[in-house]
Order: sequence, then structure tokens, then C-alpha cells
Amino acid sequence: MFSDYRGEMKDFALVIPVPEVLTREQINVGDKALIERVDAFSAPRLVEYFDSDPCEPPMVYSMRSMGAPDGALAKSGPASSKSLGVTIEAQYTVGEYDILILGAKESSGLEKWLTENGYKLPKGASKALEPYIKQKLKFFVAKVNLAEQVKSGFQYLRPIQFAYESPKFMLPIRLGMVNSEGPQDMLIYAITKKGRVETTNYRTVKLPTGMDLPLYVKNKFADFYRAMFEVSHHKENKKVVFLEYAWNMGWCDPCAADPLTDEELRKLGVFWMTSPFNPKFPKVRPGIVPPMQPQPEAYITRLHVKYDAEHFPEDLFFQETADTENFQGRYVLRHPWLKEAKCEAGKKYFKELKSRRIKEAETLAQLTQWKMEEITKEMGKEPSPTSDEKTPTKETWYQNIFK
Repeated sequence: MFSDYRGEMKDFALVIPVPEVLTREQINVGDKALIERVDAFSAPRLVEYFDSDPCEPPMVYSMRSMGAPDGALAKSGPASSKSLGVTIEAQYTVGEYDILILGAKESSGLEKWLTENGYKLPKGASKALEPYIKQKLKFFVAKVNLAEQVKSGFQYLRPIQFAYESPKFMLPIRLGMVNSEGPQDMLIYAITKKGRVETTNYRTVKLPTGMDLPLYVKNKFADFYRAMFEVSHHKENKKVVFLEYAWNMGWCDPCAADPLTDEELRKLGVFWMTSPFNPKFPKVRPGIVPPMQPQPEAYITRLHVKYDAEHFPEDLFFQETADTENFQGRYVLRHPWLKEAKCEAGKKYFKELKSRRIKEAETLAQLTQWKMEEITKEMGKEPSPTSDEKTPTKETWYQNIFK
């Protein structure tokens, strides 16, 4: 878990239901860089294609891809804990975090205990805690140890990792809604052996993908993505989980970043890997699938959900499916041929180019609900084919090399 937290570190606390009392060995402070790696690898991205001279024989498109842009141990006397039905099952200091594993008999007692021990709980906390207590879950509670945080040398809170076994493949999101000022935004990266992951109690919907867009979106991709996601979110009545990426980690086409190494995967929790030199994880070039070479048992699914209590009344439950179809949020920029092309094929190309640009504008407006006049204005700043009738000087092969 990597939280996007704003505020003083002394005020940070995290309360997560877990199915068992975790030992010290089941808890770890993770590496932020690993989260950034898996994010960069799976993020929605732009790809660019460059049209060739329509008067020359067809050439293979050149291509470039770009990733998307882009949170002191509690002290309480045994008598007070017992009277409130709260049990401190375990306590540890892990990295910059002081961690408690709590058991509770009733939600009101747990709410009172947390409040008395310096945790600032919003209204409605007791009601949110109650379903987890009825399921006999424990509570993983983390606060920042300021002295240890200074020693760590980090200016941000690192991710917390914890491992446990459970028949329930789920994420407890309801508790986090209690202190939210509005809808929360969450990315979920699931790494499984075979197939992609989907939610079972909410619909999993594929993000719109594969559309041709105007060239100027390249410099406004973050704005485009946010607008497109919001439109899609509202179209689905704010009640779905979006699939943004699903692919075997052994290769990608195109790659926004290099696939994660087997050692990076192991550190992220791929427990079925026995060795950093496991032969099942062949070293491959990004974007290339070696013929007859086994793919690693690491299939990554990236899910994106924007949720609130009204539209997501239940926690998220998942299942691993047998679906191994590749999917990525991918948006295409096609650069036109800008020089002269006086052949018949060239005349046809420039005629069709106008229609193509209109369609790109309409697609962008549909995805984002941006106004057509604003889109057209921005597209007017893009490079356009020359109207110069002069025959261009043909370069020699060596001029092109040393240019």
C-alpha cells in the first residue's frame, strides 16, 4: 500500500482490517521505486506513427511510445483496553512505522480506544468498523515514529507491505471512506501466475483504447487522460472498476518502460519465484517475444477505481480469471506527411488527410467532452502539409546520414 498523504507526518495513521495476527516477519517497509516501476510499465500511454511519402512504396511505420504522467507505540493500560474489549495482539516498529495489531469485540469500544490513544477518527468510524469486527478480523494500525523517520533520511512515507493468507481475495475500502473529503482514487496492481484479475461484486470495464487523437494531445496527455476517465466514470454511473492494463510481464508491445526483472517482481510479492535466476523468467528484449520461449508466470493487471460510499457500498472482491488476452490503455498520434506528393496517390492522401483530422477531433470531443471549437483551434497550431509547389531538392544518401 502506497498512500498519497498530505499533512504533517505526526498526524498520519493507517487502519486496515487483516485476517490474522501478523508476525514481525510478515511486515516490511517497501521501496517506492518499485511502485513507480510497475506504474510506469502498466500506465496508459501514447504511441506515435509517422506517415511515409504516399508517392513511395509503403514503408514500415516508425514508432515511439510514451508513458503516462502522471501517497511512539500507542500506550494504554491493560485495564482500559480490557474494559473496551480491545486487545493488543502484537506491536512492532518497522522502519519509520510503529505498528499495532488489535483485536476488538465491538466497534464502539475500538473507536473509543483509538480516540483515547491519540487517533483522530471522523464521525461514522464505529459504523465502518463494525462489519470487520463481525467477521472476526484483526486491525493493522500504523503510525509514524518521528525519530525513526528522521533516521531513515526519507522525506516521504514509504509503502507498507504485509503478507498473509486468506480465502478472501479482497481489499477493504469502506473504512478509508470515513475520513474522505470526497471520492477517492485508487490504482490496484495485481500480479498473478496466469490470467487477469477482475472484481466479482462490481463490473470490471475496459478503459476506452486504440483511438487516433490530434497531435497536440502529446503535450496535454495528463489533461486528456483525466478528462477521458471522468467522462467514462460518469457514463458507467460511477459504479465500475476500470481495466487499464493486462499483460504477461515477459514482454510488451509497445513498452512504456522495461518489464520488471524477476528480482523486482519477487520484492513486490511474487512469492512463487524461488530464485532471482529462475530459468522460467527468460531475459527478453522489451517488445519482443522469443519464439518457443516460455513466458514467466507473472501476469500483471492494472485496475483503476474512483469510489465513494454511495456508489461502492461494499469492499472490493476479486478473482483471477483464465483470460490472458492482452490489453492496454493506448492512444495513437499519427504524424502526417508534410512534404510534397504530386502523384495520384499523394493527391488522394491529402484529400483523406482532411477527413482523418476531422475524425480525430470528433473522437477527442467524444472521449473528453471538450468543445469542438477549442479542439479545432488547438489543431490549427499543428504542422500542416506544405502548399509550396516547388519540387524539393533530393538529398543524397550521405547528406541524410551526416545531417
